[in-house]
Amino acid sequence: MTNIQQLAINTIKTEAAAIEKLASFIDTDFENTVELIYNSTGRIIVTGIGKSAIIANKIVATLNSTGTPAIFMHAADAIHGDLGIIQPDDVVICLSKSGNTPEIKVLIPLIQNMGNKIIAIVSNADSYLARHANYVLHAYVDNEACPNNLAPTSSTTAQLVIGDALAICLLKLRGFSAEDFARVHPGGSLGKKLYLRVSDILNKEKPQVKFDAEIRSVIIEISSNMLGATAVLDNESKLQGIITDGDLRRMLQKNEHFDHLIARDIMSANPKTIDYEDKAIKAFNLMEKNEISQLVVLHNGYYAGMIHLHDLLREGVV
Repeated sequence: MTNIQQLAINTIKTEAAAIEKLASFIDTDFENTVELIYNSTGRIIVTGIGKSAIIANKIVATLNSTGTPAIFMHAADAIHGDLGIIQPDDVVICLSKSGNTPEIKVLIPLIQNMGNKIIAIVSNADSYLARHANYVLHAYVDNEACPNNLAPTSSTTAQLVIGDALAICLLKLRGFSAEDFARVHPGGSLGKKLYLRVSDILNKEKPQVKFDAEIRSVIIEISSNMLGATAVLDNESKLQGIITDGDLRRMLQKNEHFDHLIARDIMSANPKTIDYEDKAIKAFNLMEKNEISQLVVLHNGYYAGMIHLHDLLREGVV
């Protein structure tokens, strides 16, 4: 093993040990913090300086995306005007490893004078920040992963994990569902899996033939719609089956003469279907499970069109 590999492994093990130790620091202060935030009518203001500010930004993003409104406020900017972000009902979370930086010592009394509750995520439980916070979330680490024990590594990872623990507890208390998640994550494949429905991407083409249609008509219908299949309907427009490119190939292999055949003779009865209002990701899962590339779409029991694997791929559902 090279020295570089060993250094990487040591870094991972050091940070993993620090994270594992955090479990022993989860106490009534953590529980009270969760209840305070859950019952708050204001927002969560998360602040810090240096690397802690970067972690604070990530915690804000996680809270916002899981149902708890949050705003980032840089500790240095706060004492130069950004303190106006804080409103009377807001709860302030302050991140700091030492809890003794000059900016924190200036900021904390100002927040106290405004009457807002202060939550400390801090490594040093005997620090200025810890002594003046309403609740302390102990993010203690024995040492940084940095060989010089200087660069914030284990400590910032610990802060991040405490923030995640807060967010998940709040998510659970709020009953934040997959639908709620989709509402605030509309972009990308993640959001599309959660909110995009079959009706949103249903192909405009609606290939269909009657069950007594001649084979020539079937071939023309499949070719003109470029979906590789056509639905077969009865005289009341009820679905009877499906004819795919594969069905046509099998027909040619089995029949030297096929002029006498009609759609009903070569269709696959009981085709795989999906409802118009179903999630698009369900359509993909059905295609994958049955190893097919299209599904017949039904709306109130009637044929509504066809959805193809390419439609799902084009929309970025998968």
